[in-house]
Amino acid sequence: MRLPLVELHLHLEGTLEPELIFELAERNGVQLPWRSLEELRAQYAFSDLQSFLDLYYVNLGVLRTRADFATLTTRYLERAAAAGVRHAEVFFDPQAHTIRGVALDDALGGVQEALQEGARTLGVSSKLIVTFLRDRPAAEALAILQQILAGPVPIDGIGLDSAELGYPPELFAEVYALGRAAGLRLVAHAGEEGPPAYVWTALDLLGVERVDHGIRSLEDPALVQRLVDERMPLTVCPLSNVRLRVVDTIADHPLPRMLELGLLVTINSDDPAYFGGYIDDNLAALQEAFDLSAAERALLARNGVEASFLDPAGKAALYADIDAWLAAQP
Repeated sequence: MRLPLVELHLHLEGTLEPELIFELAERNGVQLPWRSLEELRAQYAFSDLQSFLDLYYVNLGVLRTRADFATLTTRYLERAAAAGVRHAEVFFDPQAHTIRGVALDDALGGVQEALQEGARTLGVSSKLIVTFLRDRPAAEALAILQQILAGPVPIDGIGLDSAELGYPPELFAEVYALGRAAGLRLVAHAGEEGPPAYVWTALDLLGVERVDHGIRSLEDPALVQRLVDERMPLTVCPLSNVRLRVVDTIADHPLPRMLELGLLVTINSDDPAYFGGYIDDNLAALQEAFDLSAAERALLARNGVEASFLDPAGKAALYADIDAWLAAQP
């Protein structure tokens, strides 16, 4: 029995594996800048967030049709199920596709159809969180959200991602006010590249229910205390932090300190096709670096359930399965 997991910080576009890039390029007649998988993989040495984003957006050019988005989503769900994921709250960036001329309903519809099928065939329940590119105009994000709310494809929440520095959360206050009024769940990237002040603003002005990344919160003791007191989840992505040079190695990751402080930390894979692994790979790397016990791994899994937007019955079922897994460990 695998440890039952919940994933809360996963960009579907970040699961676009090199093999699928070439497969979709051939399907859609897209000319890639790279002649081989090896040449593409050689581009995956990142110095910072922007160097990753530059490659990420080029690769998205192979996603053209509703079927492409369904394929992308299904491939992720198959890999997630193999890792023990039972519930995933996935991010999707519609602007990254509409600015390329892809119809919004095709992109969202392909994703949502595959998510629903994954629940039936793979046993992975899900929620769809539309994320907005903070380095594009807030007015564009607002228009996209208005279009989604008036359209046929339901979503569960909204988030904020892409380049953080210079794009503080308050720019998107109107977008989040609309999302809140529409009954959507609210999350945002903050405190990865950006300072702790961005986390404060995400909490106070956007009203987020989870902070994505948030590891720079440790620089502000008052913020740490607030996060602890409010049981505010942080969706931490260890392998991503290493590959984007937020920390030098897994052994330098602040996870043990975060747990010691009482922070509600969850483990996630972010953009696993680019950062060296899926959620089980992240947990394995942490276990190797910090010699995590079965009880500590179960705690991280329980944190994921607590931080999720599942209903109480769904949470209770997963807690019970985690407890059963722990009881079965030697």
